[in-house]
Amino acid sequence: MSAFGAVLFVFILVTALAAAVLRDILAVIIISGAYSLGMALFYAFLLAPDVAMTEAAIGAGVTTLLLLLTVTRTVRQDHNRAIERPNVPALLVCTGLFAVLLLTITEFPVVGDPAIAWDNPAITQYYIDNAYDDTGVKNAVTAVLAGYRGFDTFGEAMVVFLAGMAALLVLKREVFTNE
Repeated sequence: MSAFGAVLFVFILVTALAAAVLRDILAVIIISGAYSLGMALFYAFLLAPDVAMTEAAIGAGVTTLLLLLTVTRTVRQDHNRAIERPNVPALLVCTGLFAVLLLTITEFPVVGDPAIAWDNPAITQYYIDNAYDDTGVKNAVTAVLAGYRGFDTFGEAMVVFLAGMAALLVLKREVFTNE
């Protein structure tokens, strides 16, 4: 991994950990937006521009904007904000995910490695020949997008769903202003 990739990885890791541990909603929204922007850069670094653009637009852009607009429609309740305890379950989940990531990241191929066959004509021909049989869709492009890349599309839909759920949680916990 290059120096840029390593710095980006550390940035993503730090923002994810901060978003999980912090208790202030506004700080978490801003840090989550930075995390999404870091992920968009990471996807672009991994040569996945379609996923990078989706993450930048939905994750860093629309989701952050919706959550910030939701917070502006609410009023913070007065709490004694001395030193709050960190969110221990979130910290444990982050630690577990980090351990799994460390175990798997060494298996990734180096970006640009000529030994990795990114453009393999046999794989392309397989998709053209078997798209209908594997997915039941007659159009090869639609079969790849809907059938083979379904988890990617599902993940993008989950980003929008989670943004909506986060907005609902914020609205449920906070008090509306009478403006």
